[in-house]
Parts: sequence; structure tokens; C-alpha cells
Amino acid sequence: MFILTTKVTRFIKYVASNTAKARHLSVLGIETSCDDTGIALLNQNGEVLGNVLNSQQKFHTRYGGIIPPRAQDLHRAKIAEVFERCMQEAQLTPNMLDAIGVTTRPGLPLSLLVGARFAKHIARKYNKPLVPVHHMEAHALQARMEQNIPFPFLCLLISGGHAQLVFVRSATQFLLLGETLDDAPGEAFDKIARRLRLFLIPKYRYWNGGQAVEDAAKDAKNPARFEFPLPLARERNCNFSFAGIKNNSFRNIRAAERQESTPPDGIIYHYHDFCAGLLAAVSRHLMNRTQRALEFTLPWFGDAPRSLVVSGGVANNDYIFNDLAH
Repeated sequence: MFILTTKVTRFIKYVASNTAKARHLSVLGIETSCDDTGIALLNQNGEVLGNVLNSQQKFHTRYGGIIPPRAQDLHRAKIAEVFERCMQEAQLTPNMLDAIGVTTRPGLPLSLLVGARFAKHIARKYNKPLVPVHHMEAHALQARMEQNIPFPFLCLLISGGHAQLVFVRSATQFLLLGETLDDAPGEAFDKIARRLRLFLIPKYRYWNGGQAVEDAAKDAKNPARFEFPLPLARERNCNFSFAGIKNNSFRNIRAAERQESTPPDGIIYHYHDFCAGLLAAVSRHLMNRTQRALEFTLPWFGDAPRSLVVSGGVANNDYIFNDLAH
């Protein structure tokens, strides 16, 4: 994910005040923090001129998770092609770029290395300034590109590798209120879906765990069939823990398999109910910790509007998003 950081914005303003050309300035963003190769072109108004993404999901799903060395190889094989397609979509040439931003942290080190090296290559070749971008800060600020959200605001970042509650004062001031103590929600969904063997269902063969669990939960008859305790119920902070939900899920699956004599290549009979219970447990945990953060930060808003931004890959889960919206 790429946004116009403060450094890039200042550079654009400087160039705009020192050029006689009446044209929209453009910034290239390169994102390779995990298993997707993404490159986008934006102007100083935040308008997307070009946006190309190459996903590795089908490859990694076959092996039950992301393999960092293979992710690096696939990034390296595709990044030049993605860059060329993005420039063609924007109908611009590399010489017309005004700055280049690239994700440098956090993420998979091997994947980040590919993006950083390619960005340096483009910057040197075309003599363009290079700006490092923090992955999680980009997640927090991305919503401001599409919505009029004033500072400050509270941000819940939930993805395959992260879970954080952050109070965002400005584009450069972030206060971390809480984070996961173990697994991230997306990671937990992937591991549980793999243990549940949802990949044996043709429909879910190439889906990530979160997508498969959400879809399977729609056909649940008894969402309360399986028990999922609330993590960190006695902890008076804003941290998260999804390892307990994951381990409890494994116990529930093993118990159901023994009771039903499920074969090694089979799925428990009530997997729809299991997915619904799991989804509700994760959503309840997220709401519980976010509510604590909202109450804690209430005085910090002053007279400003109180806004909650939910960002990251898991924010695409409609069930979780709708619960948080209420």
C-alpha cells in the first residue's frame, strides 16, 4: 500500500512552486511487503493514474501459507512487468515521474528487498528522489485519500501480519495503544482454515482463510454450537491475542473429528457452524479492545469529530466491518 507521505508532499509542493510547467505532478508507489507485487501512480491531488497488482495467492495457497523465498522469486520475476503496465495505464513515461515511494517496513524481509532494490534502480536511472514508506502508517492514512477524515482519529489496523490500535494525531504522529501479543487475525484465519481443511472444498481451493471462513459461516444453522472464550477478558489494556482463539479452534476441530470419525481427507460435518462461531469470536475480541481504546482516547479528540478508521486486509471482512460499524 502506498500513500503520499509528508516528505513526498513537501517535495511536491516545492517542485510545484519552482516549475513553470502547468501539469499534474506524479508519484510512483511500490509495494512488496508480503506476497503481492503492487505499483501505483498518483498525482498531488491523490488521484490514482495507474494501479497494477500481481497476486501470488494461488501459488502459496497450494502450500498452506506464504513461503518467503518463493515470494521473493515471484516478486523479482514480475516487478518489472508490473511497473511497465502501470506506466502504460497512466499513459506516462518514467522521465515524467517526480518522486518514488517504496515500502521499506514492516513486512517479509526478502519481499521488501525486491521492492527496495527496484525502486533504487528506477530512482538512479531517471534521477528521481526516493522516499521510504512505513507499511502500517500507510494503512492508517490511506482512508484520507478517499474520505474527508480530519486529524486526530483512532485507527484499527487488522491484516494477515498485524493487529494494532493507533491514535493518529497527524501524518507524522502515531501513538500505539495496543498490538497483538502473538498471532495476527488474518494469520489465525489462515491457520485455522487450513486445519479445518476448507481447501478440500473446490470453491475455497484458492481462497485465503478469512474469505473461506466468512463465506462458510453464511450457511450456519447454529453459530453457538462451538464455544470460543473471549481472550484477555481481564487485561485492562488495548492489546490483542489470537493464539488462544487459534488453539481453542484446534481443540474443537479435534474433538469433532473424534466424535464423527472424520477421515484424514474429510471435514467435520458442522463446519458452517464452526466458521460462524470463529468469526463471531474474532469480531467480539476486536470490538472489545477497540471499545477500550475509544473510551481511553475520548478526551484527546477535544472538539474535533470522533472518527474510527478500520484498515488492513481483514477490514474487507463484511461481518467484522459491520460489527465494528455498530
